[in-house]
Amino acid sequence: MAGSTSRVPVEKTYKIYIDGKFPRTESGRFFPLEDSDGEVIANICRGSRKDFRNSVVAARKAFPGWSSASAYLRGQIIYRIAEMLEGRREQFIAELHLQGLSKRRAKKEVDATIDRLIYYAGWSDKYQQVFSAVNPVSSSHFNFSVMEATGVVSVLAPNESSLLGLVSNIVPAIVGGNTCVVLASEEMPLCAVSFAEVLHAADVPGGVVNILTGYREELTGQFASHMDVNAIIYCDSDTDVAKEIEISAADNIKRVVNRTNTDWAQEKSQNPYLIKETQETKTTWHPIGS
Repeated sequence: MAGSTSRVPVEKTYKIYIDGKFPRTESGRFFPLEDSDGEVIANICRGSRKDFRNSVVAARKAFPGWSSASAYLRGQIIYRIAEMLEGRREQFIAELHLQGLSKRRAKKEVDATIDRLIYYAGWSDKYQQVFSAVNPVSSSHFNFSVMEATGVVSVLAPNESSLLGLVSNIVPAIVGGNTCVVLASEEMPLCAVSFAEVLHAADVPGGVVNILTGYREELTGQFASHMDVNAIIYCDSDTDVAKEIEISAADNIKRVVNRTNTDWAQEKSQNPYLIKETQETKTTWHPIGS
């Protein structure tokens, strides 16, 4: 209205991220996210099992192209994610603060996340040299072992680490050529959707990373049992849930990666062995001589 000095701000709608797009959950459900005073600060999409299945389809479709991309290209894209996150640093600090972190801790978490992205970007063309080998054999052959991406990885991101824990589990998987489907923190989901926007703007091909928000109790079983998922990473320390994941994952001999009791703020929580955990060892025999 002309002459009015007040306006209604446009509140952000937090959606899910599937195949490079931002749909609402197919079920139309949501759950309110409250601050420490019980005030609703956002409505979050409550992802469904169908959303998860759609995400797996997108991840599988993206896998051949991403896994065959050069290590240099994957490293450049991950470095670009860091650049984009740096440019939106204040937004992520504000979202972490809104979810209960102090300003000081929020700044440390965002800065550590940017640094972690750069760390793994640097490993993109080096982990093969570290973990691959030429093996001695007593025959007229060369025997090579090289790392190869596992495939589609489902990730139950840590509940207590909205951004740093999320990124610390996504990036080692994708730098090695995997694609992934991620369930964000149920308690602090804001940064996950904003991070999806960063991925979208950083030339990450659609389907390489798919991020859902929703209830752990509803979706964990799907993440563990889906027959087209090759590995699952989980970070929460509930022993009953861990046992269920192990049992469900056995149906298709899914690799289970347990990352419980990890302080993602510590430097020791970043290392190339996290890349190796979602790699397969491919061995090739090459004959020589007569």
